[in-house]
Amino acid sequence: MNKVVNVNLGGVPFIIDENAFEHLSKYMELLKIHFKHMEGSEEILSDIESRLGELFTEYLGSRQIVEITDVKKAIGVMGTPEDLGAEEEWEEITDNSKERQQSGDYNHQKRKYQTGKRLFRDKENSIISGTCSGLAAYFGVADPVWVRIGFVLAGLASAGSAILAYLIIWAITPAAKSAKDRLMMRGEKIDVDAISRKVKEEFDNVEKQFNEFSDSFKKKR
Repeated sequence: MNKVVNVNLGGVPFIIDENAFEHLSKYMELLKIHFKHMEGSEEILSDIESRLGELFTEYLGSRQIVEITDVKKAIGVMGTPEDLGAEEEWEEITDNSKERQQSGDYNHQKRKYQTGKRLFRDKENSIISGTCSGLAAYFGVADPVWVRIGFVLAGLASAGSAILAYLIIWAITPAAKSAKDRLMMRGEKIDVDAISRKVKEEFDNVEKQFNEFSDSFKKKR
């Protein structure tokens, strides 16, 4: 009988057996090493933990304890050491060649996995609340301006009922707060590479906007 450990992933508590916890801890240590020099590393690791928690919830079903097969399956989805090009770091962390050979069986799972879309408010492309831009992302509308026009026209034609619908959607729809949320909003694959790429893009966009603002301010002077 294995011992169990209580862990928290993305704010969700889990009971995980000792072998699974050891394997998961080594994987998270690998990711910390892999991303330690990247801007936004804390946000990347937080989003990865949150996604792992979602995967464990999906795998558990009626079970209560996360097992090592669940951890290995989740790693297969998120990205194995081989996928990340971090075999040497993994070898140093694990010191267990047999376990490394087993981890190579997960690549096909990662290639097949793709998340479904979820509805969020897109605050990054918002005018008021991000509701219309979130709906545009969910339904695959390239430009959210068409959704905004649709609400305006519907509001004029329906004596305000469309505005009420807008307010209800605004109230019940969460904002996309993390890179993981923004990937889910567009139905994109959620793995380590996708999360890290999204976070990097967002940091680059902020830096670009700051530089543009700085250049504009200097010109006015």
